[in-house]
Amino acid sequence: MARLAAGRFATLSSGSPGTDGRHGLPLCQPLGMIESPSEAPLMGATSEVGRLRTVLLHRPGAELRRLTPRNNDELLFDGVPWVDRAQEEHDAFAQALTDRGVEVLHLDRLLAEVLSFPSARAELIAAAVDDPRLGATLQRSTTMHLTGLAPEDLARTLIAGLAHDELRGGKGLAYEVMDRGDFVVPPLPNLLFTRDSSVWVGDEVAVTSLAMPARHRESTITAAVYAHHPRFAGVEQLYGARLEHLEGGDVLLLAEGVVAVGVGERTTPGGAERLARRLFARRLAHTVLVVPIAQQRATMHLDTIATMVDADAMVMYPAVADSLVAWTVTAPDGVADDADTAELAVAGPQPFLTAAAAAMGIDRLRVIDTGLDPVTAEREQWDDGNNTLALAPRLAVAYERNTVTNAALEAAGIEVVRIAGSELGSGRGGPRCMSCPVARDAPAATDVRSIASATGPVPEGTR
Repeated sequence: MARLAAGRFATLSSGSPGTDGRHGLPLCQPLGMIESPSEAPLMGATSEVGRLRTVLLHRPGAELRRLTPRNNDELLFDGVPWVDRAQEEHDAFAQALTDRGVEVLHLDRLLAEVLSFPSARAELIAAAVDDPRLGATLQRSTTMHLTGLAPEDLARTLIAGLAHDELRGGKGLAYEVMDRGDFVVPPLPNLLFTRDSSVWVGDEVAVTSLAMPARHRESTITAAVYAHHPRFAGVEQLYGARLEHLEGGDVLLLAEGVVAVGVGERTTPGGAERLARRLFARRLAHTVLVVPIAQQRATMHLDTIATMVDADAMVMYPAVADSLVAWTVTAPDGVADDADTAELAVAGPQPFLTAAAAAMGIDRLRVIDTGLDPVTAEREQWDDGNNTLALAPRLAVAYERNTVTNAALEAAGIEVVRIAGSELGSGRGGPRCMSCPVARDAPAATDVRSIASATGPVPEGTR
């Protein structure tokens, strides 16, 4: 595997959604393989704000139609979304990226393509029936049903789930006592949030270990795509779904070599430690900042309270800006291949903004507040005002409804690409949550600006 050097990412052509004209989920990419290994562009990311070249999305589909008032809490949605509108909103999001030169990959299409490989089919079918609710008899009959599906139909079923009445030849005690609407294979409505199941650091990808039972199977799908699709041939996976809990929404690439990891409701300190060891062993980072966050739904991930919008600036929920702390983790003696036994140095805690600036080698990290008063800040944080997706330094995608935060971003020199999200947001995620950057340019040296040299008045809402 060739290690990517900073700034070596290739310019990619934009992609656009398509359909095969048949009923069911739309095909978001052509049926044929997207790239051969020899043609595949370089991939990876060293920051949150380098020019975005390629991104992985998932267009919501039939899995959202499985949500009901009876199961939406278990499946981690705050309500039952209007699916057609959610799809329209997501299509507009994808188009906004394409219009700005970003290549959009769609997870459902990649999944259908890898399901033509017997090894990938076997892995994903086994994962789908690996459920203690089913019992051996129902596991066997479900395996037979899934094995008989064509790749596109199998991809659709793995994502949208399989209900009791949809299973051909269902057998076993568990099958008999199920209600007609119960799921033999539960749906994956949170697959929409592609950021959580994988995160690229340098030229390697961490397939994460998702904490909530409703999301466990998402990582098996992501891992199979990275392992079997020719587009990702040779890519190393630096983390895995069976390790300590770690979610991509908690991982922020503050600067080249500097990674922040939130620990709270979803990511554990053990997950942060193991990721740090592996990043150090592969020389993908020199500093990891471990940032405790409140263990509650409103702040489930670090990117629900702060995201980068420039090489030296982030939008942040002001209620936590002054209280957020970080432990600085380094490996002064280096980490050998046996990464799990190396001694790490842990310093702190320090105020997060202080620790981050020091690790990034800048004078100060600018903060743009969510909202301008406590009530507006709380409302816009809940509505994912902090959850922006940077397309380049000082260019970010944000939900249009967070008007005060968007105005503050613009006053601070950030161009905002506004998108609708009234239905997409019912799963508590914004543009960053809905996107996994696969390739970014390294920010130019001129983008890493020292605040000490900045001139002019500080806009309201910026500190």
